[in-house]
Amino acid sequence: MLIRVGVLLAAFIGAKIYGKYRNNQNDSKKKPKLAVKSRKLLARMTNIDESEKLCDHYFKVSTVSLGLAVLSGPLPLLYIVSLGAIFYSCIPILKRGQRQLQERRTIGHDVLYSIYIILAFLTHQEIFIALGVFFYHSGAKMLAMNQALSKPMISNLIKQLPDNIWVLKEGIEIETPLDEVMIGDIVVIRAGEIIPVDGTITEGIAMIDQHALTGESQAEEKEIGGQVFSSTLIVSGQIHAKVTKAGSDTNISKITEILNNTSAYTSSIQLKGEKWANIIAKPIVALTILTIPTQGLMAATTVVHSTFGNRLRIVSPIGTLNYLHAALNKGILIKDGRVIEELGRVDTVLFDKTGTLTHDQLEVGKIICSNDQYSSNEILSYAAMAEQKLTHPLAQAILKKAKESSLVLPSIDDSSFTMGYGIMVTIDNQLIRVGSARFMELENIVIPQSIQSAIEQAHLEGNSLVLVAINADIAGAIQLVSTLRPEVKELLSGLRKRGIKHISIVSGDHKIPTQKLAESLGIDSYFYEVLPQQKADIVKQLQQQGKKVCFVGDGINDAIAMNTANVSVSLSGATSIATDTAQAILMDGSLTHLCDLFDTSHKLKNNLRRSLVLITVPTAISLGGALFMGLRLGGSFLIVYSSFALALLNAMLPILEYKGVKKVTHIESTPQKN
Repeated sequence: MLIRVGVLLAAFIGAKIYGKYRNNQNDSKKKPKLAVKSRKLLARMTNIDESEKLCDHYFKVSTVSLGLAVLSGPLPLLYIVSLGAIFYSCIPILKRGQRQLQERRTIGHDVLYSIYIILAFLTHQEIFIALGVFFYHSGAKMLAMNQALSKPMISNLIKQLPDNIWVLKEGIEIETPLDEVMIGDIVVIRAGEIIPVDGTITEGIAMIDQHALTGESQAEEKEIGGQVFSSTLIVSGQIHAKVTKAGSDTNISKITEILNNTSAYTSSIQLKGEKWANIIAKPIVALTILTIPTQGLMAATTVVHSTFGNRLRIVSPIGTLNYLHAALNKGILIKDGRVIEELGRVDTVLFDKTGTLTHDQLEVGKIICSNDQYSSNEILSYAAMAEQKLTHPLAQAILKKAKESSLVLPSIDDSSFTMGYGIMVTIDNQLIRVGSARFMELENIVIPQSIQSAIEQAHLEGNSLVLVAINADIAGAIQLVSTLRPEVKELLSGLRKRGIKHISIVSGDHKIPTQKLAESLGIDSYFYEVLPQQKADIVKQLQQQGKKVCFVGDGINDAIAMNTANVSVSLSGATSIATDTAQAILMDGSLTHLCDLFDTSHKLKNNLRRSLVLITVPTAISLGGALFMGLRLGGSFLIVYSSFALALLNAMLPILEYKGVKKVTHIESTPQKN
């Protein structure tokens, strides 16, 4: 007996010495080309991968050792091999027990299991050690699978900024490396280029797509004095901008830093059952110690085995993972198992407006004719001809409408195509201008009162108006609008029925369109003209009021708010950073299954409660039997693992419930969409 324990301790000490040697070897390897933050991030991801490999390794070893233990009875040589395999598979458990006792100075589940192993060796019950260790490593493997499911994907947030940009010095444009640009420099940025710095316009006018920051699809016209931000795109025009922030100080870089710092947010899941198992560990140890002098080592081994921690460590992840798979069958990808538990506490849902409650792509609304000379189709046709070489959202909406109207557009060559503050195209000796009211004023074209009134109304409603001029006269205007998703009203009603007390909108749009949308949908509150950092502040503000917040968004501009919220949800087809950051993704690209996500949370909660009863009640029976009825280890295994089988069946219920539901597997993300 003492020989077996001595061999076990020798193997344990040898493993500790070897582990220290390996750690020293790894520490000596330097990575000089990696930045400090990158090395830390790489280390976190590497440690997770190594942990998964170790769990899989010991699960396989424990499976082999159990098989050898079963077959070793009549074969002495096989018994020795079996004993070695059992010793080896016990080492990580003993290490965890030692760390828990020495470093954390507490008695928890791992200490309890270490005591069980030692007592079982002392009483020559290797078959039960092999069986117990097998289930222990099965639980560890399940936990590793759960962690792997929730491991966040780290993606590159910033668009590909240029290596060199043009800096204006003494009236001359000088090509300068981006990392040498300083605050106060004047940079020159033209149509089609990404703005590489934060700054203030000192000369020029441009249409700028700021979707990377505000989430709004409609490009915004900016002139002298206007603020511009890194990673936004100049659709048309040219500007000189005085640099106010560059490099790591820009808004977009700060977003990236926040996301990197929170990349491990979902990687440390600790199940409630494991906490409970640690709580009862001390009483079990005390009972075990008292049992040794009164009833002997065999009874003490049964007592310490009666704890339920490891079985719950197995059943809880299986139930959770099965509900994650069941949700997947309904078109919901849950990347973080913890999100299901958190959803049960959520009482507030905060929606990003553009691209989430509304469709991201703009659509042509009204076509306004300034007189009877041109029809709606003619105005649309002229605008589409001018815009057919462009890819920004306004152009795409006009071209889509032209296609739906079956308009045939002649091709234009480069010699007749000019892009400045707007678009100018020469067709059949006619000069067609397409652009904003500001563009028409710069071209000295008088805007009729009917069009001026339409411009004012469009501004109030948060819509864009593209003017079309033929030669020197305004022929008409095209209204571009964002449309509400058809499922939104039913969704909001469903959320109310599920106990959501507060629903809010957050938007980068102006006050009036945001207010009108909120009022039309019966939404409790709204926030307008909001930048990314402010979205996160709004989430914190709601949380400080005692609310548990679920944030639903689709863009880079939503990423910080997603990390701040209790639960984050995105849509398939959203930006890569949104789907990477979100804890749950609605894979059909709509909000239809958001209520199903809340239902999944409720069902899992009930399922885990049943599992808890099925695990803890037989544990109490086993413990009572060991203390008062002479129950030994074999009987204890029979009781607790019979109920364990029922608990496993309960954990499989979601798979049976959703059997036959068509599985949605494709997840589309759009890295280019900002």
